[in-house]
Amino acid sequence: MIITKEEPFTQEEIKQLRELFDVYIKTVIDIERGVCSAGCDRHFESEKLLLEKGSLQSNLWGGGVDLETKVVDCNAFINIRPNDNNTSNEIQEPKIREKFNDLMRFFFKDVL
Repeated sequence: MIITKEEPFTQEEIKQLRELFDVYIKTVIDIERGVCSAGCDRHFESEKLLLEKGSLQSNLWGGGVDLETKVVDCNAFINIRPNDNNTSNEIQEPKIREKFNDLMRFFFKDVL
């Protein structure tokens, strides 16, 4: 189940997001609009939803959260974008990475 929103995920929503991978939730965040799409099987699914809702490609970054270890990662194939100076699965620009991490802590504040 994919849930896309601008507010933190509730405990019930987090339970629904766990259905696919149990302890890991994949996310894509529009770091400018502050919108998170979570629960996808592949990051491109959430990326597509956000693009359809008006997000710009350059503002979309993927990663996830491990609910057991409380670790946020910034790793997704959609992050490989040489035109945006990102040549890796990881978010390489420190300011973008920090913004992504801050938003992950906001959206998953009940579990992080």
